[in-house]
Amino acid sequence: MPARVFVALFASDSDHLTAGELAEQLQVSPAAISGAVRYLTQVNLAIREREPGARQDHFRVDGNVWYELMRRRDRELVRWEDSLREGVETLGRDTPAGAKLAATLPFFEFMQKELSEMLERWRQQEGNS
Repeated sequence: MPARVFVALFASDSDHLTAGELAEQLQVSPAAISGAVRYLTQVNLAIREREPGARQDHFRVDGNVWYELMRRRDRELVRWEDSLREGVETLGRDTPAGAKLAATLPFFEFMQKELSEMLERWRQQEGNS
């Protein structure tokens, strides 16, 4: 259901949709929409807003959702690198487990470096368009 709601929000001609509009469009119960938008807002794939004086929440997908998603992934890679380094230090490079972690670390360092640079190039490109 979260995937269906995400696509409905993303592909909508409207800037935002209410839970009722989503339920009607997807022909599902309000409870199904409630759970889906709760999940989507928790993982930052959708934004919940309320217009001043309105009683209903509106949901939308930010135009930068993909960039923000990848930026979070970049931060996760940094945390994984830190965990790997800590594991190598704790276990010792000379142990089989420590050696496996040490051998894995360069991959995550490479991925994080490349992703960071790619995101920066995208940000610069978007600033120039």
